[in-house]
Amino acid sequence: MKHLFKAELNWTSKKVKNSTSKIYSKNHQIKIEGKSLLDVSAAKAFKGDPSLFNPEDLLLSSLVSCHMMSYLYVCSQNGIEILEYSDNAEATLEVSPDGSGRFVEVRLYPKVKISNPDQIELALELHQKANQLCFIANSCNFPVLHEASCEVV
Repeated sequence: MKHLFKAELNWTSKKVKNSTSKIYSKNHQIKIEGKSLLDVSAAKAFKGDPSLFNPEDLLLSSLVSCHMMSYLYVCSQNGIEILEYSDNAEATLEVSPDGSGRFVEVRLYPKVKISNPDQIELALELHQKANQLCFIANSCNFPVLHEASCEVV
C-alpha cells in the first residue's frame, strides 16, 4: 500500500536588504492542499529569518510527532493508558568544509505519565517498538535515540 503526499513551494526573488552581493532571501511558502500556508526560511546560522520555521526545525518536529503517534498506538495495543506525553528533542547537524551537511543523530527525550505503576517497565520498552513503526524514523539515515522517562500520576 502506498500513499502520496504533495507539497507546493513558492518563492520569489528578493535581494536581502543592505547586501552588496547577490544574496537571495531564503523566505518562502509551502502550501499543502486544505491547510494553512507554512512560512519557511533557512536557519539563522544560514542567513535565514530566525522568526520562521526552517527545514531543520521541520525535520525534527516530524520525528518528534511521528514517534509520539507511533508510541500512543503501541501503548493502546498493550493496554497502557497514557495521561501525558512531552518531549524536548535535539538534533545534531554537522556542516562540512565544502558547505554540505547532514544530521548525524536525533535524541528524543519523551516523558510519559501513566496511570498504572505496574506498567512502567513496559511503557519504557515500547519506545523501541514505536521507533520501529515510525514512518519518519524509518526514512532517516541517522540514528534516532531515545532517553525516555515514565512516571505514574
